[in-house]
Amino acid sequence: MAHGTPAAAEEIEPFYTRIRRGSPPSAAQLADLRRRYEAIGGASPLAARTAAQVAGLAARLEADCPGRYAVAFGAKHTDPSIEEAAAVLASSGPEAVVGLVLTPHRSTLGSGQYLSRAAAVLAAAPTAPRFIPVRQWWHAPGLAALLAERVLDALAALGPAVSRPEVLFTAHSLPQRVVSEGDPYPDQVAASADAVAAAAHLDEHNAGWRVAWQSAGRTPDPWLGPDVLAEIAELGRGGADAVVVCPVGFVSDHLEVLYDLDVEARAVAEEAGLAFARTASLNDDPRFLAILASTVEEADGV
Repeated sequence: MAHGTPAAAEEIEPFYTRIRRGSPPSAAQLADLRRRYEAIGGASPLAARTAAQVAGLAARLEADCPGRYAVAFGAKHTDPSIEEAAAVLASSGPEAVVGLVLTPHRSTLGSGQYLSRAAAVLAAAPTAPRFIPVRQWWHAPGLAALLAERVLDALAALGPAVSRPEVLFTAHSLPQRVVSEGDPYPDQVAASADAVAAAAHLDEHNAGWRVAWQSAGRTPDPWLGPDVLAEIAELGRGGADAVVVCPVGFVSDHLEVLYDLDVEARAVAEEAGLAFARTASLNDDPRFLAILASTVEEADGV
């Protein structure tokens, strides 16, 4: 399961309306979103990236356990929906269905909603297969090391002139009211950052690091902070000469990476006099797909 994205410019408005629970965006809101998509080429590559991840996961599972798994994809905000995918799987009469969300950390507004939607459909199916939800997989063996490689590659890309780099580990912000209700999301993101920083031995590279939050919604409610743009500006005033952003909460290229980081965050870094680099997304890296396959197999008890 994944977020979903408009695949073409004409799909942006209905997609935005769907995200807003049926409330159409204002002309200004729609224009701003169109501007962001245009800045990354007119459409997000997320649909293609997710399709490659799903196909790669299916192939890896088939290689590991021939004939055991059927894989279906459902999106939160586009078609096929989570409900449609769950119904397709249930129609084949499986004993169990493993629910995997393409976000590593557990959150009420994130993975929790995906899994709840799938569980409701499966529970109502005539066969009612057992549902095995994977609620989080940020701690999956090998993931921290894979991300650490990307952090080190980004640091190396900054060049030898950089002497005081800072690494910002980012994830999508959430409303603070959710966190106040005991949501584990912030603690899991922080633990991810700890694990990747340790695997990369950032202290040996004279690199500091911290967690920052990005892509907060435009609502009157307070959201998790500090915001990545504010943190980058602060680094420029604090003596750092470069920043590497590692979007540890995301697994593929999409608007929040290609625009919010590669365009907005880079511009703030340049204004602050900082060299900027962003870690490469996991996308359909075979090593990442092997980690996902192992996560499914462990949940299934294989």
